[in-house]
Amino acid sequence: MHRNFAQQTALVTGATAGIGRATALALAARGADIIVHGRDEQRAADTLDRVEALGATARFEPADLSDPAQVTALTERVGQVDILINNAGIFHFARTADTTPATFDAHIAINLRAPYLLVQALAPAMAERGHGAVINVSSGAADTPGLGSGIYGATKAALESLTRVWAAEYGPAGVRVNAVAAGPTRTEGTAAYGDAFRSAGRAVALQRLAEPEEIAGAIAFMASPDASYVNGATLSAMGGQPALG
Repeated sequence: MHRNFAQQTALVTGATAGIGRATALALAARGADIIVHGRDEQRAADTLDRVEALGATARFEPADLSDPAQVTALTERVGQVDILINNAGIFHFARTADTTPATFDAHIAINLRAPYLLVQALAPAMAERGHGAVINVSSGAADTPGLGSGIYGATKAALESLTRVWAAEYGPAGVRVNAVAAGPTRTEGTAAYGDAFRSAGRAVALQRLAEPEEIAGAIAFMASPDASYVNGATLSAMGGQPALG
């Protein structure tokens, strides 16, 4: 495997499980040093061990992304970052009439405001150095209406819009900003939905759920020099649309 992230540091939010952990490992395998963000110290230790087993350095930086002060403090602690993966997010499904103000606010804070603050703080330094990559993890819910996914999908649609804005703002200075829209993926978080979630996998053309490593591979590609002329794009990693009968 090409070590095309050698001597680069990547901050991966939500890196203690699921897609985030798989992404941290994918980047480490390609030579990057990893800043593991999360809130669970025990799960973070597992990610750190796996990263270090690949020969990369890693450290844990905890933060509650729903708190803007903690997001700001995180940006101050991480130092120089060459790759930012905005992966951390929440998804609580409810129809509009059943969505509480607290649920609404939590989605905005974690899925949208936190990436905004991270890019606001870290991308200018990337631009000053003349290189960098930001990958925002989105979802098919951004453009496909689903019962119960209204506020979740809205935050992902907004994140894809910001991806295009940031690509225009920072692209001239050599910082590429893209998104990866993840399809239904088998993770610790989605396991709680059981058969209802597995049916989402059967609804895509590949007729199965994705493994976290499959989404991580797409993220690593978008962050890599192999995608050097890709900017402001959203890569669909959603298993394809089935043919209508």
